[in-house]
Amino acid sequence: MSIEIIENKLQLLPDIPGCYIMKNKEDEIIYIGKAKNLRNRVRSYFRGEHEGKTKRLVEDIVDFETIVTGSDKEALLLEVTLIQKHQPKYNIRLKRGTSYPYLKITNEKDPQLVISSEVEQDGAYYFGPYPDVWAASETKQLIQKIYPLRKCNGHQGRACLYYHIGQCIGPCDHEIPKEEYDRQISRIKSFLNGNVTDIKRDLKQKMQEAAEEMNYERAAEFRDQVSYIERTVEKQSIISNNYTPRDFFNYYMDKGWISIQVFFVRQATLIKREATMFPIYDTPEEELMSFMIQYYQDKNNQKPKEIYVPDTVDRDVLEEALEAKVMTPQKGRKKELLDLTGKNSELALKEKFRLIEMKERKTTGAMEELSQRMGLPYIERIEAFDHSNIQGTNPVSAMVSFKDGVPDKTNYRKYKIKTVVGSNEYATTQEVIRRRYSRLLKERKPLPDLILMDGGKIQVNAAVDVLQNELSLNIPVAGMVKDNKHRTAGLIFGEDFEPVILDSRSQSFHLVQRIQEEVHRFAITFHRNVRSKNSFTSQLDDIEGVGPKTRTKVLRHFKSMKRLKEADIEELTKLGISKGVAERIKATLEQTTPSG
Repeated sequence: MSIEIIENKLQLLPDIPGCYIMKNKEDEIIYIGKAKNLRNRVRSYFRGEHEGKTKRLVEDIVDFETIVTGSDKEALLLEVTLIQKHQPKYNIRLKRGTSYPYLKITNEKDPQLVISSEVEQDGAYYFGPYPDVWAASETKQLIQKIYPLRKCNGHQGRACLYYHIGQCIGPCDHEIPKEEYDRQISRIKSFLNGNVTDIKRDLKQKMQEAAEEMNYERAAEFRDQVSYIERTVEKQSIISNNYTPRDFFNYYMDKGWISIQVFFVRQATLIKREATMFPIYDTPEEELMSFMIQYYQDKNNQKPKEIYVPDTVDRDVLEEALEAKVMTPQKGRKKELLDLTGKNSELALKEKFRLIEMKERKTTGAMEELSQRMGLPYIERIEAFDHSNIQGTNPVSAMVSFKDGVPDKTNYRKYKIKTVVGSNEYATTQEVIRRRYSRLLKERKPLPDLILMDGGKIQVNAAVDVLQNELSLNIPVAGMVKDNKHRTAGLIFGEDFEPVILDSRSQSFHLVQRIQEEVHRFAITFHRNVRSKNSFTSQLDDIEGVGPKTRTKVLRHFKSMKRLKEADIEELTKLGISKGVAERIKATLEQTTPSG
């Protein structure tokens, strides 16, 4: 993906939490991160200077994706899941089995509140996972003080110290009725589900009182406890003991297109997202249903036990077609996740449309702007020329063509300079302009609306001289000039070579910049190839028995001197070359190869 398209996508990033996925030119995921503000975080990779690992990462990025989430915590949890799944090379890889902890209320006669690294089908209650391990541990300690369960490891026959300080319910001292455990567990579940207003208010009151008494260490403890609650249990949902696999489908439609996204939830964790967009020819509900049926017909996409869709979709028909349970959640975490799927669908489609709009502004819009700046009718086609040589050797010229602001590569042309010896910009320009436009006239093909020369007054004057005095053409010619750092500076145009004022932030300026970079790249590449081929052929020309036909065979087969030097006699003779000539070729090349 070009830098230009990345810049466009950066402008469209939402300023909300989510994960970003960086990809390389092979479309491999190389880095996954999370952000409270996607716009600010992702843009930071492409702004300013970077060092070390970040610099290497940015150099490899050619595209990125985003997944928006409901909160920063959700983004963090999704980031971990995606990293564990894809193992991008630039991430700090988590060890296999490493995960964020859960708070667990055990399923036994005298239950405990413990920290668990795994979720098991053991009838216990699990809460989490918690991205802040320290906060989870401290929250557990706080709960044990407020709603104590059994804290000791076994029945000791007498009350433990924790019972005496109020941090154990006391099964070692007396029999605890199940009803009492149930009440305590209900309070803990309510707390871990986010009902913490009263407890936070009480802690803040104690913090204030401690501060007024200048007991600042005690006040800091209460402050930290409030912070741990906010970083763990607030807005945290209980994870069901039933880890049913679920898929969430939602869509967004606009301007004749539909965007569909699927969120995959496995083991109560969002593990994957898939997205697609295509033109819509039916109602969005029918398109979604058709997509889902085709989706699960793919053997790689296994149906989960539960599928969630918007309430506008005919669930009965889907259930019958898919032979799976299809539902629409009305509230709670499932409803939030379905809404989030729809939000991501909307953002993806809006990004597509805005990228198209930005591309149009950078193509036809840039051409319109350039036409106005130069005082010309609408410029549809531009042809640009650049010359390349090294100290006058192997002189070449190249031409690129842009139509409506987009490269028209079928009309690119290369020219080996035939009439000029050495480095002569004026004569070289005259030759290529004469060859290009006399041919177009002869073949009665369309002429460009503007010619750009990669250079200053010399090239512009030479082009105008041939066009007007030899070919009787009145095509506008402008020069693309550079600053002292060899970067695009603007245009000169007209009899007095007046600079055409182009704002460096404008689309017209960026268009000229793209044209100048493209024609320079094309000319340099052509010159390198010619120089390499000439070096190749010059060595072959001096070998006895190598004529034009043999030279052509060798050139076409081996492409480069390096491959020819690596070839053996047998490979040469397979081309129809006699063994004697093949031996002379190898001997000559070995003599010209520098010794190590």
